[in-house]
Formats: sequence, structure tokens, C-alpha cells
Amino acid sequence: MNYIKHLTGFFERMIYEDTLNPTHISLYIALFQFWNIKRFTNPIHISREEAMRLSKIASKATYHKCMRDLHEKKYVIYEPSFNPYRGSKVTIVNLELTDKDVQKSIKKHTDKKTSIEQPFELPIEPTNEPLINDSKLSSKQNKLSKQEESKLRFTPPSLKEVLDYFKVQEFLVQEAEPFFFYYQANGWHVGKSKMKNWQAAAKNWMLRSKKFQSEKNQRLVPHQLNVKQTNYEERL
Repeated sequence: MNYIKHLTGFFERMIYEDTLNPTHISLYIALFQFWNIKRFTNPIHISREEAMRLSKIASKATYHKCMRDLHEKKYVIYEPSFNPYRGSKVTIVNLELTDKDVQKSIKKHTDKKTSIEQPFELPIEPTNEPLINDSKLSSKQNKLSKQEESKLRFTPPSLKEVLDYFKVQEFLVQEAEPFFFYYQANGWHVGKSKMKNWQAAAKNWMLRSKKFQSEKNQRLVPHQLNVKQTNYEERL
């Protein structure tokens, strides 16, 4: 098998595929890499988690939809496994072959109960996420992105939260109020940048406070008294 000719054939077909998008290409390239590791032997057993991680697909629904589309378009033959200890079976269709050879290869590796010529009816691996169309998936992804943005958005703490945090860190509680009012006054900025994590800023405050107190104590150490030494030789 010439993998260069195979990939060339794949991308030549992709030029005329209006229903497939970059996510399908990403998943196919991930499957091709697994096939490459197995020295281009068919079929191969894959793990959904590994395939999603390599193709950078975060949603199980998107993964199953793309796998279904690749199966329907005769790029792969997908046979899911319901055994958690055994990966699903995937046969990579050789794209170097002619159309007639492709049809023969598909019929050879397809399950007898399911025909690749008919709409995709293979059972999908169990998942709590239902298969959804592109518009619903896009809406869901937008909601997830908004949730992630809200998590990243900084929310200033209350004075009680700061006091409780200093207590948990077993640090001087009287340092909590100066910390709170200092950053409250400057709009919770660290230099010119907006603060992202007030707990980290509080720990930094504690470290600097300890360092300052240590330097202060060193300056307050009393000088050694000049004690006049007795000259015992004068008494002899």
C-alpha cells in the first residue's frame, strides 16, 4: 500500500465533498495514523477516547456523527464494539483502488447484516449524548464556550472570603483587610493587567509580608554591647 497515493486519493475526493468539514478530515487523519501504526493492516481496533484525543474532537456526539458520515461516504467501514475492554473495529478503504475495486473491498469487509449501500444503520457506541444536527451542535458548542468564558471571567472576592482564605492558609488574619482594601481600591489589577486569580495574589501577598517582617526583625536586632575586657596581666 502506497500511503502517499492513498492520501492523495483522499484529498482529491475531499475537493468534491460538500457535506464533509474539517472535523471529518481531522478524524480521518487520526484513523489513518492508527492504520499506519498497525502497518496498514485491516481491520484495526481503535479506542474512542484515543481517537477523540488525536483528532481534537471534544464532543462524543460530533465524533459519532463524523464516523457515521465517513462510513456512509465509503471512506471507512465502522463496526462499533460494546465491550469496554475491546476497541471498535475500523476498516480503512483503500483509496488507491478503482471504483469497482472499492465496492468489492467494501462488500468483503462489511457485516452481512448491514449493507454499505443503504443508509447507515450500524449501532452506535453507548453514550449519554444524543446525535444532533449541525445547527443544534453549533448552538450547544456556543453555550459551552459561554460557560468556559464565565469560568475564566474574574469575580472579585468579598471581604469574608478573603478573611476565610487567610485563616485556611494559617496566616495573620490582620493582613487580610490590607490585602482586600488595597486591591479593592485599584480595581483588582496586578500592575496594568486585570487580576485573574485572587488566591494566587493573596499567596504572593503573604510571601512578601513574611519577607518584609523578616527584614524588619533583622534591622531591630540590638547591637552588641561594647564590654571593656579586663586585662588580667596588669594584676600580675
